[in-house]
Amino acid sequence: MNDRDDPRAGLAVDQQQSETDDNEDMEILVKVLGPIEVTDAEGHPVPVGSRRRRELLGRLVAAGGRAVPLPVLVDDLWEDPPPAAAGTVRTFVAELRRALEPDRLPRTRSHTIETVGTGYALRIPREHVDAHRFEDTLRAVQDGPSGQAAGALSEALSWWRGEPYADLDASPWLTPERARLTELHRQAVELRARAILDLGRGAPLVTELEAFATAHPWREHAWVLLAHALYQAGRQVDALASLRDARARLLDRFGLESADSLDHLERDILRHAPHLTPAPRDEDRLRLLTRTEATGTYSRLRSMSTVARAAAVTGGTNLVLAQEQRAAAAAEAERTDDPGLTARVIAAYDVPTIWTRADDPGRSEALVATTRRTLDRLGPEASPALRARLLATIGLEHRGTRDRWAAEAATEAEQLARDLHDPSVLVLALNARFVQSFQRPGRTGERDVIAGELIDLSTRHDLPMFEILGHLIKIQVCAARGDTETAQRHVMAAERLATVHETPLVHVLTAAFRAMQLAERSDDPAEVAHAYRTVATDLVGAGMPGVEAGIFPLALLALRMRHRRPVPTDPALDWGPHRPWAQPLLHLACGNIAAAREAVAILPSPRADHLYDALWTVNAHTAILLQDESLAAQAHDALFPLRGEIAGGTTAVISFGPVNDILATLDQYLDRR
Repeated sequence: MNDRDDPRAGLAVDQQQSETDDNEDMEILVKVLGPIEVTDAEGHPVPVGSRRRRELLGRLVAAGGRAVPLPVLVDDLWEDPPPAAAGTVRTFVAELRRALEPDRLPRTRSHTIETVGTGYALRIPREHVDAHRFEDTLRAVQDGPSGQAAGALSEALSWWRGEPYADLDASPWLTPERARLTELHRQAVELRARAILDLGRGAPLVTELEAFATAHPWREHAWVLLAHALYQAGRQVDALASLRDARARLLDRFGLESADSLDHLERDILRHAPHLTPAPRDEDRLRLLTRTEATGTYSRLRSMSTVARAAAVTGGTNLVLAQEQRAAAAAEAERTDDPGLTARVIAAYDVPTIWTRADDPGRSEALVATTRRTLDRLGPEASPALRARLLATIGLEHRGTRDRWAAEAATEAEQLARDLHDPSVLVLALNARFVQSFQRPGRTGERDVIAGELIDLSTRHDLPMFEILGHLIKIQVCAARGDTETAQRHVMAAERLATVHETPLVHVLTAAFRAMQLAERSDDPAEVAHAYRTVATDLVGAGMPGVEAGIFPLALLALRMRHRRPVPTDPALDWGPHRPWAQPLLHLACGNIAAAREAVAILPSPRADHLYDALWTVNAHTAILLQDESLAAQAHDALFPLRGEIAGGTTAVISFGPVNDILATLDQYLDRR
């Protein structure tokens, strides 16, 4: 029973305007959708003490702003209350007040925990408590437009970090409150899915809804949503099979006859009802990323960046739109001429980065320029946590180059984060250091250490997106070293987390790694080419143009080279940014040696990114075919720091074979000269 139904609870106290005025400057954020946490506005943890104190705070949160009498608190905190329990509760309240309001003068009224009669009431604004904010959001979008509902609920669901009040043991007050919030979460998942399906964009939901329906087989609506998503993904047969499976489950496990909603959807699928696949409108796509209610500039812009962060982890079109939304929010924030606001808008987007080639280099460089200007304007007075996040942003966004200042930014961000003992800032800084580690070849060992710390930190502090990142980096490290067995363990861990936390992009990357494994062990080039073609198809919808552009023909080239066959010359192949390195080989395949030499003469130097060694391997192959001693020597020098590794392996996507073999071939050619 919660306080809404508890006859022992004190009288309800309305949220009056005076209380709002008292609290409007407070920046304490209370999180109970997972382990209980309290932070300030910049994300710094606010220590609130022992489990008993956290339970008292959680009990006041669950009261929803109502006062909880002291005897109720005593009974709820102890199964068998000790004689001094009432005094202990008063002590806990005093200690919580000091933690939440460290600057409050002695004997002045508390604005966070108010004494009401013989009890206490939490007076933190509802928007500063994640459970209250979640509940209010769900209520607000019940009858709103689909685009607005999808965007708002995507953001709201991102606030969940696990089971509500996860660090507390079950108790008579907690069990029903936890069940209530969990049911609201299920409703939000279904309402968000329905909104996205109504926009005609349900295909990316399939994996998420499969897991949801399996976990909640008694929820008929979950099966309806899954079948509808399968239909929008072009999988009509699977959609119908899902409905049949749902009927069987409901009958066999629960004795329920077929629900009307299942029958209606089946008939609509069989007749291809037009309403099942509405065309998304541009304004609906935008609403998926930003809420449209009237808000202040700070709240609106920071929300744009925060919602973009939540949308980005789902991949696909959402990732592209999220990046556009983030860039727009940062640019608009800078135009307000408020560096503090701009800094927080930029820092609100803390999405992990696994690939060193930017999807939109121009947009990334514009963001880096904005971030550098903002740091300069903030000066030394900027809070260390905010400065660390901005420096990490520079390290993450300025990639693929050998600019020393970007690496220094990542290093400074890491040092600041370690000094702060703030895991949420440290994982971001470690991510930046990972990106900048590609400035020099041969730093696989450093990336291995970074990945291990990311996994450890994220596991201990419940940071699942960065835990996934750690496993993905480990896969790249193991692929570069040829350690397939260890890589496979990290593949399984990453996929397990991706399923739980609804990040389908991870499965695309692990499928690419499996194609690479197949290429290394299979003697059937056609089988491998088919596997890569499937990966290329999946990448088209993954929202990662920095990965997808040209990766399929490059994988085919690696396959051809390992089987001593000429470069693929199909004109339909899009080499993307890799064409300059493929062009000499394409000319050679057509017998035009002069054109091949001309193409070599204007070859750019490979960027300092994931494909550095792959492109230098292509150059090595070209040098030997053209008998170009200068290019061969350059390739040897570039690849020498990577001896003992697999050429291209650090991508965990393509493999040109052992670097040692390539170096031996170059040595043989150069010695022969």
